[in-house]
Amino acid sequence: MRAEVLVVWVSLTLCCTLVWTREDVKEKKLSRSQIQVREAQELINHRRQRVEGDTEMSDEPAAVVETAKPKKKKTPEEIEAARAKKAAEKEAKAKKQKAPKPTKKPKPPKPTKKPKPPKPTKKPKAPKPTKKPKTTTTTTVKPDVRRPSPEEEEEEKRLLIELGWDTLTGPVTPKSPEPVEPDLVDLSKKPTSPTKPLSELDPDYWDARHEVPDGYPDKKQTTTTEVIMYIPEEVTTLPYIDPLYEEYDYADIAAKKQEQEEERARKEKAEKAERLRKKWEEEEEERLRQISVPAEPKICPPLGLESHRVEDDQLLASSQSHHGFVAQRGRLNMQGSDNDEDMYGGAWCAEPEEKDHWFEVDARREVEFTGVITQGRNSEKHEDFVSSYYVAFSNDSRDWTHHIFSSGSLLQLFYGNVDKDTPVMSQFATPVVARYIRIQPQSWNGSLCLRAEILACQLPSTYHSENEVNPSDELDFRHHNYKEMRQMMKVINEECPNITRIYNIGKSSQGLKMYAMEISDNPGEHETGEPEFRYTAGLHGNEALGRELLLLLMQFLCKEYKDDNPRVRRLVDGVRIHLVPSLNPDAYELAYEMGSEMGNWALGHWTEEGYDIFQNFPDLNSILWGAEDRGWVPRVVPNHHIPLPENVLNGSIAVETKAIVSWMERNPFVLGANLQGGEKLVAYPFDMQRPPISVNEETWTPDDAMFRWLAMSYAHSHLTMTETHRGSCHGDDVTGGQGIVNRASWKPVVGSMNDFSYLHTNCFELSIFLGCDKFPHESELPLEWESNREALLAFIEQVHRGIKGVVKDTEGNPLVNATISVEGIRHDVTTAAGGDYWRLLNPGEYRVTAKAEGYTPQTRLCLVGYDSGATSCSFTLVKSNWDRIKQIMAFHGKRPIRLPLLSRDCSAQL
Repeated sequence: MRAEVLVVWVSLTLCCTLVWTREDVKEKKLSRSQIQVREAQELINHRRQRVEGDTEMSDEPAAVVETAKPKKKKTPEEIEAARAKKAAEKEAKAKKQKAPKPTKKPKPPKPTKKPKPPKPTKKPKAPKPTKKPKTTTTTTVKPDVRRPSPEEEEEEKRLLIELGWDTLTGPVTPKSPEPVEPDLVDLSKKPTSPTKPLSELDPDYWDARHEVPDGYPDKKQTTTTEVIMYIPEEVTTLPYIDPLYEEYDYADIAAKKQEQEEERARKEKAEKAERLRKKWEEEEEERLRQISVPAEPKICPPLGLESHRVEDDQLLASSQSHHGFVAQRGRLNMQGSDNDEDMYGGAWCAEPEEKDHWFEVDARREVEFTGVITQGRNSEKHEDFVSSYYVAFSNDSRDWTHHIFSSGSLLQLFYGNVDKDTPVMSQFATPVVARYIRIQPQSWNGSLCLRAEILACQLPSTYHSENEVNPSDELDFRHHNYKEMRQMMKVINEECPNITRIYNIGKSSQGLKMYAMEISDNPGEHETGEPEFRYTAGLHGNEALGRELLLLLMQFLCKEYKDDNPRVRRLVDGVRIHLVPSLNPDAYELAYEMGSEMGNWALGHWTEEGYDIFQNFPDLNSILWGAEDRGWVPRVVPNHHIPLPENVLNGSIAVETKAIVSWMERNPFVLGANLQGGEKLVAYPFDMQRPPISVNEETWTPDDAMFRWLAMSYAHSHLTMTETHRGSCHGDDVTGGQGIVNRASWKPVVGSMNDFSYLHTNCFELSIFLGCDKFPHESELPLEWESNREALLAFIEQVHRGIKGVVKDTEGNPLVNATISVEGIRHDVTTAAGGDYWRLLNPGEYRVTAKAEGYTPQTRLCLVGYDSGATSCSFTLVKSNWDRIKQIMAFHGKRPIRLPLLSRDCSAQL
């Protein structure tokens, strides 16, 4: 019984052993695949954690700790069967692919490829457990759910290929768009292997699986339930030190190489940046050289509002406050009447009830507008001026384009005046080509009143406007300051030394010399029978046109005399001409600094001491008219050469005025004119109006007819002075269409240079007002010269009109200061140092008497014809007993001498 029980127990044991063995083999096959997959997955996770720094680096590879089943000892039959099976599989595998020989070592990595980590010298053995394996619980590390980047996926694939586990896990394609955890492998699916082993794809490939120790039956069948693999770290990413491997440290070389590469890249980058910078600077310099942007805005001459070249019908406005302030009054430096309510106001003023205000100028053709000059209202009571405005342009006067800033589309607001007199110029950054321009006031002080000038350049065209005159004379058409004027006169004197002489008549209050140019065939001396003529200019410093015209006349006479111009030669040989371009040099320098358009009506008008030179001469009119009212003329007070009152020159007389008076007394001038500005006409004396209390209220001179002729000789020779149909510069035409006016009936003044010259010397002098613009632009000088050249020459020629002669005694000695009287004209002249005289007379028959103290007067009938040249009418005076009679009268107390005895004797004899 006991034996039977033992047999049954042994049988059951054998059966159980067979069953367990079969299950163990099956379980081992499954467990081996699971272990390999899990080990690969854990190694990949472990590598990621080390790269990302999420877990600490460890010398031991990460492994999944599982509860190991107890090993069971195999029977010899099972071991032999396993070996036979392993050998068969090995033989079949060798036929399919050529495995690397286990005795040879793998080839070293090529130098061009990335170095691979060193391989262990011996295969590590699995550690044997010293204790009975226990079931342990490990802390599950939460897998990284972050989707790996393409570089990480490539790194994982390369690692699987190097470990030879690419046959265990194939690419897993997700079935849904949900992200797949990269660390999880579906073990239910059978892994796929590549069509070719990696050993055939890469001849340098080496797999540790091919190194099977001798006596080992099969690598796929292992007796252990846990496999531990050591994966060396790549030195190119993170160095990994394992004492079990013989590694070569590439980290230092790679780091140095990387530093060198970075340094080289930095140098190349810096060099490239420097090259680009130099290239950019060169291109910028070249671009700036090529860009034709003017350093300053373009400045053009005035369109002609102030000079009246722009006519009245070219000016329009949105409205007017009343009749006296129409658009035609909106001209720069327009002067109003003394009465602010008069019909001629000193500006254009708008209707205050209007909302949209504008002042428009029609250029009559397209021009380049470059700027606007504005000014306030001319008034003694009101401070009216525009402080800001817009500017608009048009070609048809319907569609308007406003001036905008160059940087955008914002309208540019121009700032105007801060007072009523000072002009303010606003320039455009770039010229605007248009026909019409509008000024649109936006803010103003007092009433909206405006005076303006427009700056514009004429476009190239076959049609030439008044601004585009090409003079026939090659002269220096520009404004000259004091130094330039002196240099110009010096050059003329050097070119024509035989007919010119430079001298000065005195100094200004600031010490500037008042230069004069004498032009004559014998300069420096008075020739008997040759009259003397003078032109003066610059009495008011801001009236610059006369100054430039005299400089041009000097150049012209010199040039034409050298070219044998017969008319000029007759003038130079027959007249001693004196030209003084600047009688007020101090004031001119002040006006010159401000420029032609920026000076106002008064700037530079007076001397440095505050005198108006033209009105600063001694008042001889009152002396003459007072003597006439008392019947003292000519017995007590002469009608000519009225002596100066005592100490008159020590009173309120300017330094410049004293110099001019002395100059007049030294030279026997016959005819002269002073050139002024602000109007366009010729004014003749008397300049002072006679007081109404006098019996004779006439303000004309005894030579009124002669003065009218002289004035007309200039005005009618001028190209435009008689064109008075548009009125004068500031009001109605006061000349009656003739271009001449008696100053006393127009704008009377006291102590004028003209009246003083007529009453104190032989000289007949007039005032020539050259134009509305006192200081015309330099570009207008050629036009002004063409307009005035003939008039300047014609007026000089009038010095030969009338009679001339020499007064001598019976011995042939010239009589100085002999008086020449013309019957019917209560104004006498005197002879010069050579006994010669000139009496300006219109054509006709005259009874002329020559008187000299101590000589018997002589009367002759002189005929003045229409031919050119003065009529010769000389006198020879005989001495009289008037000197003896005066002595006897003085001896008897200037009482009549009675001879009664002599009378009785004479009667007795009869």
